[in-house]
Amino acid sequence: MAQNITSIFAADKSERDFLFILEMANNHMGDFNHASEMITHFYEKIRKYPFLFAFKFQFRHLSAFIHPDYKQRSDIPYIDRFTKTKLTTDEYQKLAERIKSLGMITMATPFDEQSVDLIDELNLDIIKIGSCSFNDWPLLERIVKSNKPVIASTAGISLAEIDKVVSFLQHRDKKLVLMHCIGEYPTKEEHLQINQIDLLLSRYQNIPVGFSTHEDPALYESVALAIAKGATVFEKHIALATPKYQPNKYSASPDQVDSWLKTAQRALLLCGLKGKRIKPAKKELHDIRQFQRGVFAKLKIEKGETVNRENTFLAFPNAEGQLLANDLSKYTAYHTLSAVNKNAPVIKVKKTDNRDKIYKIIVVTQKLLKKENIILPNKLEVEISHHYGLSKFSQFGAVIINCINRDYCKKIIVMFKGQIHPTQYHKAKEETFYILKGNFKVTIDGVEKIFNKGDMVNLPRGTKHEISANTDGVIEEISSTHYREDSYYIDSSIMLNKNRKTVLTLWGDEL
Repeated sequence: MAQNITSIFAADKSERDFLFILEMANNHMGDFNHASEMITHFYEKIRKYPFLFAFKFQFRHLSAFIHPDYKQRSDIPYIDRFTKTKLTTDEYQKLAERIKSLGMITMATPFDEQSVDLIDELNLDIIKIGSCSFNDWPLLERIVKSNKPVIASTAGISLAEIDKVVSFLQHRDKKLVLMHCIGEYPTKEEHLQINQIDLLLSRYQNIPVGFSTHEDPALYESVALAIAKGATVFEKHIALATPKYQPNKYSASPDQVDSWLKTAQRALLLCGLKGKRIKPAKKELHDIRQFQRGVFAKLKIEKGETVNRENTFLAFPNAEGQLLANDLSKYTAYHTLSAVNKNAPVIKVKKTDNRDKIYKIIVVTQKLLKKENIILPNKLEVEISHHYGLSKFSQFGAVIINCINRDYCKKIIVMFKGQIHPTQYHKAKEETFYILKGNFKVTIDGVEKIFNKGDMVNLPRGTKHEISANTDGVIEEISSTHYREDSYYIDSSIMLNKNRKTVLTLWGDEL
């Protein structure tokens, strides 16, 4: 194998390398020397680019592929072309060896079962399935017996048929790339349908998607759009013009391939980081900061006072080092380190940030849920209950994940060893606790009971209940509709504490 091609087929999008396929088709004209010259000229253009490259052949076992009654029919253009541009097995072997010696990948499109035999005989790296053969089941049955990964074009194929073939190949553990393709030769710009890449990536989420093109080879923008859509494999027909041989309207010259790759490289530069949030540059942060509002003293603030909305106002422009509107949060408190005169910028402050406490709670919750393999929806409302304040969360509290709240309701409750969820009852809601993990003492109308993993606790309306976690644990709560004002605590101080919950919206990868 010329290169390690595993990354081309990676399920993880962030691990996929870009592959550019140069399709020789029959443009070698059945002339071994011309085919060799094609490899030489195109290699000189592509060698400077940081991509994976493949040269691709097309194989037809003509003695079996063409009907016996049509073998001599030169009036049928493609029969005449296929016959006149035939290369021998030995010639293909030499071309494949040359391609591999240059560090590139070898591929071929077989149009019949005997041609798959030839791919195996020549030990080419990848099998390409053309659109016309996408659902050629006898051919597919032979292809899956080969140990080669597969790249398949989808021109003219319905989603139902793509589903069938994808299922067929995946059940046989074939590494696969799907190629968006339009089977017009050449393809008009308005027919390129590049948005189909979105559809394929969304429907077949662990399968890389590429773009196989037949448009005017001087149209370079299409590869940039395909890259922006998420395509990682690209295929283009190539041809080398000589006095003897002239290219067709959809095959690219060496210079056109050079421009194609240059456009792709620039598109990657413009698209930038993929799959995770970028870290902003210092200049970007500086440029943004100059437009943010600063915090100013509405009246004189003495040293040690808390900075709040009553003693400050927000205005533009801000000063270097000044507290900004963007710094203010219900999770963060600021105290002045020196007196601040009226209208002066608030600069020297001591910061107390409860957000760190909140996210430490999220982190330990995340670890526990992952350890227990508890799958959650992608977007979540998470309540951190801290009945007597965040400082006492390890003694009193719980993390409540709201999964759904309709005529029925589901929550996941996470508690840690030593925590107590104080006594409460509900007037409107009836609920059942199902213990997914841990050991809990639940006090029900004054009676203590112990519950373990797999146990269920039924709590009719009006039932007073307190939960104590003897170990780290997880409870699934199933109930009728939950109403925010329907939790009545026996300790009236909890009822008076309007800040007893911190509510966050998180995404699945955050919890």
